[in-house]
This record gives sequence, C-alpha cells and structure tokens, in this order.
Amino acid sequence: MAGAAAEQRRLATVVESWLGRPVLIVGDAMLDEWRFADSDRLCREAPAPVLTLRRRISAAGGAANTAVNVAALGGRAVLVAPVGADVAGDELHDCLDRAGVWDRTVNQPGRPTPVKRRMLAGNQILLREDSGDPDDALDPEGVDRLLTALSCATEELRAAAGGEAPTLVVCDYGLGALPAPVRAWLVEQRERYATVALDAHDLADWRGLAPTVVTPSFAEATRLLARANGTTRPAGGSDLHLEHPDHDPADGPSEMTAGAAPGAVRADDVTDGTTDRRGPVGEPVRGEGRVALTGDGLSVTGTGVTVNTQAGEGVDRAVLAESRLAELRAHTGADVVAVTLDTEGAVVGGLDGAPRRSHSTPVPASHAVGAGDAYLAAMTLALAADAPLPTAAQLAQLAATITVSDTGTCVCRREDLLTALDQPTGITDRTALVGTDELDAIVAEYREAGRSVVFTNGCFDVLHRGHVRYLEQARALGDLLIVAVNSDGSVRRLKGPDRPVNPVEDRGALLAALACVDHVVVFEEDSPAALIEAVRPDVYVKGGDYPPELVPEAPLVRRLGGQVRTLGYVPDRSTSAIIERIRSHSQDPSSYASDRTPDESLSTRTQAS
Repeated sequence: MAGAAAEQRRLATVVESWLGRPVLIVGDAMLDEWRFADSDRLCREAPAPVLTLRRRISAAGGAANTAVNVAALGGRAVLVAPVGADVAGDELHDCLDRAGVWDRTVNQPGRPTPVKRRMLAGNQILLREDSGDPDDALDPEGVDRLLTALSCATEELRAAAGGEAPTLVVCDYGLGALPAPVRAWLVEQRERYATVALDAHDLADWRGLAPTVVTPSFAEATRLLARANGTTRPAGGSDLHLEHPDHDPADGPSEMTAGAAPGAVRADDVTDGTTDRRGPVGEPVRGEGRVALTGDGLSVTGTGVTVNTQAGEGVDRAVLAESRLAELRAHTGADVVAVTLDTEGAVVGGLDGAPRRSHSTPVPASHAVGAGDAYLAAMTLALAADAPLPTAAQLAQLAATITVSDTGTCVCRREDLLTALDQPTGITDRTALVGTDELDAIVAEYREAGRSVVFTNGCFDVLHRGHVRYLEQARALGDLLIVAVNSDGSVRRLKGPDRPVNPVEDRGALLAALACVDHVVVFEEDSPAALIEAVRPDVYVKGGDYPPELVPEAPLVRRLGGQVRTLGYVPDRSTSAIIERIRSHSQDPSSYASDRTPDESLSTRTQAS
C-alpha cells in the first residue's frame, strides 16, 4: 500500500509540474453536437422510431477538444484553426471561451465550420451526420492569415512563458485545415517548439516534422506501414511478419497481411478455392472508419487497411503494434509512438525500444468520443514537463479512462486526474469574498504551493458577457485569479454621481459566483497600487486594446517581478452601452418590442447552452 501511495504522489507531482505549460494547438477544429431524444413508437411511413428532442448540447471537437483538454488539465492552451463565419463557429467560440482556451482561430467566410451531429435515444447513438468536407479548401488569403496567426500565437506564448519555447500539437483529421503550405511552414519552423505532438489520419503527409510523439490509431499505424516502401523488419523483431504491396493501387485501399513467417500461405496464393484463405476478409472502406475485429477473431479491418491474424494463434492488435513500433518510429521520425487501441488501451514505444502496454475499461461508444483527445493532451503535457515515458504513458491512459463515464465529448480536468490519484485537488477551501487583511495569508499559501497568481481590478458594475470572457481569459494566464473590485465611493469618483448601478455587495457576489474567479477583494482607493504591492501578482491583467506599456500600473508590476497583459473586450459589449439601452427603453417603451425581435443565430446559441 505504501508503495502504491508513493507512486500516486509521484504521478501527481508531474501533473502539478505542467501547470501553465504553454501549448499551441493547430488543426481541424469542429463542433460536436449532441441531440438527446425520447422514442416510444415507430412512425407509420417507415420502420423507424419517432424521436422527440429533449435536450441539445454542443462541445468543442477535434483540435478544439484537444485544446480544451490541455486547458482543463492545467496547461496554457492556444488554438489556431480555420473556423467558419456561421452559427456553428459562434458556438465553437463560446465553447473555447468557457474552457479558458486562448481563441486565436481564423475566420473563414464561405467555408463552413465542420460539425458532427449525433442523435441519441436512451443514450444509444442512432445516427451521426457530418458536415465539413476536405474539398472546402482554404483560399490563398486564408492560408496567409492562418500562417500569420500561427507565427503570432507562437510568439505570444513564448512571451507569456518568459521566453520559454512553447509546445506544439498538430491535429490533422483530413478536413482541409492544414494544406501543404501550412504543413511546410510547420516543418520549417520546427525549431521554434520544444515538444511537438502529432495526431494525423495520414502520417505520411508529415514527413520531416520530426515530432516528439505521434499517437496514431491502429488503423492509422497500419495504413502508414502499408504505404511505406520496403519490407525490412526491425532488428530483433518478433516472429510476426507483415507484408504489403510496393505501392497503393489507385482505385483501391492499401492492404497488409499478417502471417507467421515469410513464405506462409497468403490470400493471393490461393487460386483453386480448396485451401483455407488466410488473406484479408471483407473490403475496407475509405473515409473515417474504426478498427473492427471480426467475430472469428481472425481479421482486423480499418480505414483502407485489412490485417489478417489467422496465422499465429493468439495474435491480437496489441501484439501486432508492439512488433512494429521500431518501424513506425523510423517512418514517422518520432521519438515516441503511442498506438491507441480504442477500449483496449494503447501500446507505447520510445527510444529504448521497450514496448509498454496500457489497458482501459470497455465502455459504450457514446462514452468514448474525444477520449483520444484527452490521451493526446495528457501525453503531450507530461512529455513537455520532461516526465519519463512510462509516466507519461500512464498518465495519458488514466486521463483517457476517467473521462468515459458518461455520454458526451470527453474532457479530463486536472482535478479529476488528481482525484483519481487520491491526491488533494487544491488548497484549503476558502470563501471567495475576502478582506484585504486576509489577502496576505491567502497569497502566501498559494506561493508556498508553487501556484501562479493572476490579478485584475475594475468596477464590474453591470456584469455582462464581455466581463465574463475577459475574466475567463485572465484566469487562463495562471493558476488562480484574484479580482479587486472598486468600492461604491471609488466608482462614484471614477464614473460620476449616477454610478454604480449595483452596490458593491451585489457586484462582489456576482464575481465570486463565476467559476473562473478564485477570490474577490474590495478596495476603497482609486488605484489598486497598494493591493498590487501586497499580492505581487505573477500576471497583472487589464482590459483594452492598448499596449501594456500604457497601463498606469505597469512600472509597479514589473518592478515587483510580474508581467502585464492587456486583453481585448468583446465587441459591442460595455456597461455604458447596456445602461444607455435601458434608459432608452424606459423613455420609449415601444422600442422594447422592436428590439425583442428574435435573432435566429442567438436563439440557436441559447438553445445550445
């Protein structure tokens, strides 16, 4: 028992060590839409259930969900991806904001946001509708804007991390977000990133990237091997032998056959129909596909690849993957290859050549959507924090496993991971609203725990969406957020005799209710300088589009060793504008009715929440 407890503490130390780790995620971002329905009868027109929609939720998917998982696990996540100027894009932006991801996506008018819509009844997925096509290519201007966003986000993360090189995660799911010029740029700029993780449907597209880690599914790994030139076996390889054609047929899928040794009977050697066939069974299809094992346990079929395991009793996907880890590393140029096996766990191999097997608990398919994103996020953060490969593999599998308890897109939070390790999830609980006399002790406790402090201040008179987004972004800059709010007298001196609209007790209570705010303190002065000296924040945040040099408190913060950041406001969201609208409605009641005309996109977003 003591040894197990010590191991859990060691793993928890790694989780703590990656807090605030800067990670840039680039690739195919999409929206996951879940529609939950009831059904108690069949329709008269066809043998199909009649569904009554009860609930609809939206979540970030693809590269966006990887970014959400990085942020939830405690990393500093920045997402660069093309997103359509449509309702799905608006919902995706909201998902990123709520998760504390730095949203640096690039607007692409005329190119829809990819969406995966699932209809469920009784938590059983009845159908899935996908929108978004790889033929919706980025135009040259879109490619230029994406490259600019990548370069700027890289430098932004480097600056926020005090000059430390950020980590890069590439999520290429074949939906057109990473055309050849973008791939070439990332390969060329490889030295700007300390750790690089690659998750790609077609790994052959990324030759030259030299990633730290690749996380292919079994189907993606076998596809790469089937398309690779040559059949050289790794030194000291297993008794398994895999053969594949010299080239891909233009009109059919790649094929790979597993046998006991060279010279074994293959499917294409059988011509008289009398010998048992040992070749591929069934025909794989192109597009997105899951690996499936046939009922007789003899064939594994994936996207564009069929693997036959009849020769060699007891051969399974894990054994096949283990036998080819060295070759997968050679073909990808990666230090680490982690072949994921859906509910069967994963097989991981590194520079030492020793395969490592991890296991998972089988769950319904509707519970496992996005579990691979959680695996990728945890594996990347652990390797970026210089954790040994066995530790990184263990934490990645744990992150994927604990997210699959319910239907929906999987997200693993840092607190969930620490709870699974039987470790405390934070500092002793405290009331969010605190006095200035308590602040010193609170900050000292955080410092002792090695946690970074973000500090901001303001009136926050009429709390609105702009405030919430600003505070969520501020919280993402560190481990906790302290908000200093002006007293009523201070607001009157700054804003005029008719302000504040809401007393400080209400303003403070609303701020304290936000999940992104850790502590709220009220100050009487017109300037927060005294509080800044007491808190000595690692990051001081102000709202506005001006450079940090123009922030009055900047010299003080820097003298105390902190950074100054300015975050832009949400357009058309301000307290003054809201108050003015309220006043205009009270003077002209008829305008209220006209202003209440439903906005279809807003209605859709409201339903999604």
